[in-house]
Amino acid sequence: MRALPATAGRGAVACAAAAPVPRRSLLLSTAAAGGQPSNKFHLCSLCRLPDLTWFYTECLGMKLLRKRDIPEEKYSNAFLGYGPEDSHFVVELTYNYGVDKYDIGEGFGHFGIAVDDVAKTVELIRAKGGKVTRESGPVKGGKTVIAFVEDPDGYKFEILERPATPEPLCQYTVAMMGYGPEDKNAVLELTYNYGVTEYAKGNAYGQIAIGTDDVYKTAEIVKLFGGQVVRETGPLPGINTKITSILDPDGWKSVFVDNIDFAKELE
Repeated sequence: MRALPATAGRGAVACAAAAPVPRRSLLLSTAAAGGQPSNKFHLCSLCRLPDLTWFYTECLGMKLLRKRDIPEEKYSNAFLGYGPEDSHFVVELTYNYGVDKYDIGEGFGHFGIAVDDVAKTVELIRAKGGKVTRESGPVKGGKTVIAFVEDPDGYKFEILERPATPEPLCQYTVAMMGYGPEDKNAVLELTYNYGVTEYAKGNAYGQIAIGTDDVYKTAEIVKLFGGQVVRETGPLPGINTKITSILDPDGWKSVFVDNIDFAKELE
């Protein structure tokens, strides 16, 4: 899921990953539960900011991260969450000058917040003046303890009981790269393991070979973008297949092979 900018009407612009149901829900974890989702999502709730910020700070325990007022565009924003915007879920509240009511509609279901103790959280919300619409208790047909509350504008929040999750949730980042769809082409998977800055290359791994229609042009483009060419373009002795070799920033070798010459090798 990606973060989207504020729009001109109130509505949730971030939703759960594609699901075969029309209603949308979104789950986040509180700092108390150890949650730290890696992506940032916005709820663009166009409202009277002073009327709503207390609910998110006092009832849900979020922090007011920053505010901004854009009078020339006639709107104001408040950003709230459980931690820095670059690593935590963020709620963006927007007030459009002169607009005091919006139709919530029926398409968005609710936001979910995972906590250590639902009953305790519900009592805190109630004590702070929040509206509890479903008391804490097991979900129908299951064992997960949940409760439902609403903000002053009627947006629903599901409070779920879950144990703390050690952070970060993942200890690695993966990037998949290729020249076309993964189901039809070879794919290069790059993996970054947190905290690891160097690997012993050994001498068993050779290189990746990539076919190209013009080896000379490919080498020039690599040089143009600052790449390191370690074997200038030319034919291999004995077989006359034209190649060029390069190194990536970590020192791994790739060889570009002329497509026509390679086809001749297979004849």
